[in-house]
Amino acid sequence: MRTVNSFIGSPVERLEDLRFLRGRGQFVDDVPSPNALHAVILRSSVAHGRIRAIDTAAALQRPGVRAVITAADIGEVPVITMRQELIDEFKPYQQPVIADGKVRYVGEPIALIVARTQGQAEDALEHIVLDIEQLAPVADRAASRANQSVLFEMTGRNHVITLSAIKGDAAAAFKDAPYTRREHFFVQRFSAVTMETRGLLAEWDEAKQHLTVTGMTKVVFHNRAILAKQMGLPEEQITMIEADVGGGFGVRGEFYPEDFLIPFAAKRLSAPVKWVEDRRENLIASNHARDAECELEIACDRDGAIRGLRGKGAVDLGAYLRTNGATAARNSAQVLTGPYRIANLHYEVDLLMTNKTPSGTYRGPGRFEADFFRERLFDMAAKDLGIDRVAFRRKNLIAEHEMPWELPTVQPLDQGTQTDTGDYQVTLDHCLHDFGWTEKEKLQGQLIDGRYHGIAVGCYLEGGGSGPRENVRMVLETDGTVSLYTGSSSVGQGVETVMAQIAADALDMPMSRINRVQHGSTIYLKQGYGSYSSRSIVMGGSAIVQAAGFLKDAIRTAAAKRLQCEAADIAIDSDNAVGPNRASVPLASLAADGIASEGTYSSKHRTYSYGAHAAHVAVDPGTGHVALIDYMATEDVGRIINPLTLHGQTVGAIVQGLGGALLEDLAYDSEGQFLAGSLADYLLPTASDFPVIRAHALEEKPAPHNPLGAKGAGEGGIIPVGGVIANAVANALASFAAKPNVLPLTPPRVWALVQGGR
Repeated sequence: MRTVNSFIGSPVERLEDLRFLRGRGQFVDDVPSPNALHAVILRSSVAHGRIRAIDTAAALQRPGVRAVITAADIGEVPVITMRQELIDEFKPYQQPVIADGKVRYVGEPIALIVARTQGQAEDALEHIVLDIEQLAPVADRAASRANQSVLFEMTGRNHVITLSAIKGDAAAAFKDAPYTRREHFFVQRFSAVTMETRGLLAEWDEAKQHLTVTGMTKVVFHNRAILAKQMGLPEEQITMIEADVGGGFGVRGEFYPEDFLIPFAAKRLSAPVKWVEDRRENLIASNHARDAECELEIACDRDGAIRGLRGKGAVDLGAYLRTNGATAARNSAQVLTGPYRIANLHYEVDLLMTNKTPSGTYRGPGRFEADFFRERLFDMAAKDLGIDRVAFRRKNLIAEHEMPWELPTVQPLDQGTQTDTGDYQVTLDHCLHDFGWTEKEKLQGQLIDGRYHGIAVGCYLEGGGSGPRENVRMVLETDGTVSLYTGSSSVGQGVETVMAQIAADALDMPMSRINRVQHGSTIYLKQGYGSYSSRSIVMGGSAIVQAAGFLKDAIRTAAAKRLQCEAADIAIDSDNAVGPNRASVPLASLAADGIASEGTYSSKHRTYSYGAHAAHVAVDPGTGHVALIDYMATEDVGRIINPLTLHGQTVGAIVQGLGGALLEDLAYDSEGQFLAGSLADYLLPTASDFPVIRAHALEEKPAPHNPLGAKGAGEGGIIPVGGVIANAVANALASFAAKPNVLPLTPPRVWALVQGGR
């Protein structure tokens, strides 16, 4: 009896890990380039100023220097067009690829130096003479709103636009409400710090008039389209190769100034040019994120039923609107209600420009902030009303029979969405049970061995599966294996493994027959859409299912010709195509017929995973140190493709959330100077900081709109962490009436809360 494949759902170890553990990964700096020139970038040390002169003469005379490129050498300086949410109001704030007449943040590229060695390029950088007239910095939201100093004179203001999320009638919900409460919240500026820094290798072939760029990732085809337009080249004259990546998290792979400057230099010099940033550049030049505040008000009945939410928020976008700079603000407004039955909402968020590094998306963009705002307010409301915090949430969770639930539409972007499937009570119950809530609740606020203990719980939604589509291609090889090419990119999430699992099941073959999974690069497909918003499995995996069906049809048709039967009479049995009377033909021999297939999955439906997190902390009142004693996460992801990779995604995301809740801060001073330029100043979680993190995944409610039933699951781990940790700290310090409404909860900040309570 033949065994049916069941790789989907199996804990298959990551195929990628073997080459990484053997030191055979190929990151950008590992790509062989013996004849490459090396580039370094002169970045502005001034937050806001007019460039009066750039003297590059001395730098050009330094040994080994091949070129010093400024805006004047480029001519009409192109801008980086937005990838998402582009409306006319955003266009004046898009970033030029190099400072052109003005600098607007510390770290903005002013000149590119290319030399035979990196050391020579760095030496020449010191010989460029700049004359910059310093302007008053716009260092924070207050200065941005004041408009006394304006980043873009043609617009006359630093306030770009106000986004509005409206559902129901919030004014009516608040009228004569038995209970209301308004609070102010703030989430600091922080972002992803990937294992290896960004880098590029660009090569121009003069004879073929062809540009090859290695190091792109995440949205490779989209970046090719941007670069082609900027350089005046047809897209087919540009090849983009995806190297290995030690994590993307939304930050890595967007289009940055360097993504134009390095290819431009390679074409100008007709030579390979390599650039790899150092850690300071990585911290100051890659997209920042979060940096949001709001004043939020809740209206409830006395039994805890929520009547409505309303409020006003603001995000600090930094100096420019980069490719997805408005996404986090839009998300924060749209998912502010989370998984709760809140029929009435009016929330506005201002998009403000300042003299800081531009912002973009970082794992759970906008959702991390929104959950912190909402869950903090929920705990305070429950306490005021004398209702158990779990009962308060349970009462207001959207019920399964209410699905799909419409989330607010965000204007003027005119973007709306709705949930798909879910039983939010189940994940909350699982989380509380596995966490041991009933026993741990006895510790609430208790002083034990000099530390105050607190526990908290929070619920959340995770949106994923962004469209519009994804493409894959399958090829039957001469050894009988199948090669798979996908438009999804690898950003450290295990694409090669999970795609192979899906393909093996869809083809009903052993995984060993999936010869290789190639991803991202523009050489494999006519078009690909990349990896962001937890879409790779939902979109790319669903395309595999379609392509596998087409490939099996092609195999049956080819085998039927060989065996002189009908295609419907052919069965595929691992190594062979089998016809009537057990006559067979090896799959390897059919490869000569050029058997291949393409699959495309298109969808306008987003997926919504959901879950609950609980935390137990102990706070030292003398030092303000917050120790994590236990952390429990439960999420329903529709259908689990690989529990091992899913678990790694979840725990890793939780650690990033804990870093944001307790440690990380991309700080600036009042002059717009960056204060977190090294890992001594910017504190990241280490392996020993949070030793007890538990995560359980459920697959009770498959997604209804894709053939796998899968939902995105790459971001859920980070979304609720800020709110859960802040509430646990508040509960630990209840005797001090502490209100931890500002992140991160560093020891000095928590100590100040204790002192204020005394």
